[in-house]
Amino acid sequence: MDIKSHILTLLKSQKSGLSKRDIARLLGIKSKDKAALKTALARLHEGGLIERHGHKKWQIAGRLPAVFVAQFYDRDLDGELLARPAHWDKDTPPPQIILVPGEGAGGATGNAIGIGERALIRVTETEDGYEARIIKKLGQDTGAARKMLGVARRTNGGFNIVPTSKKARRPPLVLRNIDATKVEDGDLVVVAPDRGRTHGAQPMRLVERLGDTDAPGAASMIALVEHDVPQGFNDDETEQAQSAKPIVWTKNSPRTDLRDTPLVTIDPDDAKDFDDAIHARADDDPKNPGGWVLLVAIADVSAYVTGGSALDKGARMRGNSVYLADRVVPMLPERLSNDLCSLRPHEERPCMVVQMVIDRQGNKIRHHFMRAIMRSAARLTYTQAQKAIDGQPDETTKPLLEPVLKPLWAAYKALGVARAKRDPLDIDSPERKITLDAQGKITAISKYERFSAHRLVEEFMISANVCAAQTLEQKKHPLIYRVHDAPSREKLFALADFLRSLGIKWSRGERATTTRFNRLIAQTKGGKFKDTINEMVLRTQMQAIYSVRNIGHFGLNLDRYAHFTSPIRRYADLTVHRALIRSCGLGKDGTSDAEQSQLEAIAEEITFNERRALAAERDANDRYVAAFLSQRIGASFKARISGVTRFGLFLRLDETGADGFVPIRQLDGGYFIHEEKSHLLIDSDSGGRYRLGQSVEARLREATPLTGGLLFEMLTPPEPGARPSRHGRQRPHSRGQKHKRRRAHSRKKTS
Repeated sequence: MDIKSHILTLLKSQKSGLSKRDIARLLGIKSKDKAALKTALARLHEGGLIERHGHKKWQIAGRLPAVFVAQFYDRDLDGELLARPAHWDKDTPPPQIILVPGEGAGGATGNAIGIGERALIRVTETEDGYEARIIKKLGQDTGAARKMLGVARRTNGGFNIVPTSKKARRPPLVLRNIDATKVEDGDLVVVAPDRGRTHGAQPMRLVERLGDTDAPGAASMIALVEHDVPQGFNDDETEQAQSAKPIVWTKNSPRTDLRDTPLVTIDPDDAKDFDDAIHARADDDPKNPGGWVLLVAIADVSAYVTGGSALDKGARMRGNSVYLADRVVPMLPERLSNDLCSLRPHEERPCMVVQMVIDRQGNKIRHHFMRAIMRSAARLTYTQAQKAIDGQPDETTKPLLEPVLKPLWAAYKALGVARAKRDPLDIDSPERKITLDAQGKITAISKYERFSAHRLVEEFMISANVCAAQTLEQKKHPLIYRVHDAPSREKLFALADFLRSLGIKWSRGERATTTRFNRLIAQTKGGKFKDTINEMVLRTQMQAIYSVRNIGHFGLNLDRYAHFTSPIRRYADLTVHRALIRSCGLGKDGTSDAEQSQLEAIAEEITFNERRALAAERDANDRYVAAFLSQRIGASFKARISGVTRFGLFLRLDETGADGFVPIRQLDGGYFIHEEKSHLLIDSDSGGRYRLGQSVEARLREATPLTGGLLFEMLTPPEPGARPSRHGRQRPHSRGQKHKRRRAHSRKKTS
């Protein structure tokens, strides 16, 4: 073995870097050979095998330090959070870092932090990358990061604070020096650390009292405050919204008059803001037989929310509306969102319109944008429109069936031909709707029914969004794209390993395409792993983001895409409207030079705000469902294993779609081995195994409405299987370790 090999072997065995002097000492290199050592280090550095660590030390190239700041950017196929260094300036991709569930600040399910957030972490190197434990969660606002939400519980000496978050383990917290009239037992409070300690407990001071945790809507309030979702509007925003005047048609108006065109809105039953309307008619051009002329009219929010105004600054800060089971936190004041900008039936409203001409195959021939005045012919629901087209029209839809609805469905049929050729990702991921009564209690959890009416509106909106991106590119105008990157190689390899465990072939080397995924979904449709395959394909995908750099939209299989169709509830769409106004010469209220220079920062902000909103929606739903199921402690539920980790099993209930966790200690058997690539937990004594996607029955042991946590014990025995090899397995060796017998030992399969 030459000196370079000795150096590499030595550095690989070290957790931190070594200086040249350390290397010489540990390898026993004499003074006369120091020149050879220096040359060997230089050659290894030039070959990219080692790198500088600090000023004087060397380490294996790409190795991470033991402690550093990381950003959490995604989840793996088991739902475990993935991180990467917050600052990575190397040409090679960073190594994979997985957050260890249940460790440090991780909590029982490893959800100490959300995607897009940062933390100071400590990592341990493994065969396949790194495992991370959180030392400290980092926030953009250090003052806000120290605040926390909790429930005040009265004690003899004052109040204890019970955190509402299941995301972190915290020491005992006490609220001191509080006037008894300011806080009552069971109040939801925001607190912050106070100076000093009392008997090991962290003293807290009261920041804000939010109300009773048993009050209707408390689950939503907790989620909004916990995720720092802005609520309400400042005085300047309110004044500007209230003073806004309706824009109506005049003879001298530069807007196109579409008041007599029977545009209709089609929305969910409970929608209050209507920001898109559609219309279709047969093209009378003899050169386009069987073709269609489509209109997509979108609320002209930019006519009321001008760049740099108080309303604009507030909308940018919020980024989007937040939709919870019991409320909507709007991006814009209701005077605009539910009134002046909303395309309410039979009322004149300003709009941005794209007119598209398509052929009989759904291929777009041409399009153009205009500003117009419209008058919606009807406000329809998806159910209402679907029933009408299926032969059950009501009083509203009957007169619209022939002149409006049937042409819309015929045009949609043509668009469907083009969509089939494009072959976008077709994942069946059912959503569930939570219905509440006046007291904020769940009355039902049901699956959203998805009709062709939903897909029709979706296809019209996608077509309009593509037109927006195409026009701005043609005009060479900067814009914010909606982009969706192709799946990473690591996720594709993980999917291939899982599919192989089910006996399904999936080439690791073949390029990922939507057609490949759709073929996989179709191949397994109707089988017992149908839902699991759909979910695994979904988890393999990257998250869509906003960006000024276009990389296309993988899921929709489109080269360019921008959000244009929902400016009432998304700030991204408002920026695209203004860009179209400026680039197409549609008015003086288009994108300003100042806004144009800030698009990259805006894209980052609204991406973060979108994820913040989704996290708040998810956590609120978890709390509502936990409250709903808290009446059924001890009941058994049919479920599917949705995640397999070293610490237990994640479940998704068939009945409600709720997510819960079975800790490893609740599994009967011996010492469980975690087969990461195959997503298995294997009983080392019997060979029985629990696998991802397996249908099981579990008993609810604990439901915590305050945090939204659900804990189960497994009733279904593991599937029979071959007893695993004992090679490399470390069994407990003392009575003091008996409690660890059911904790999974992570073992990698050789391939």
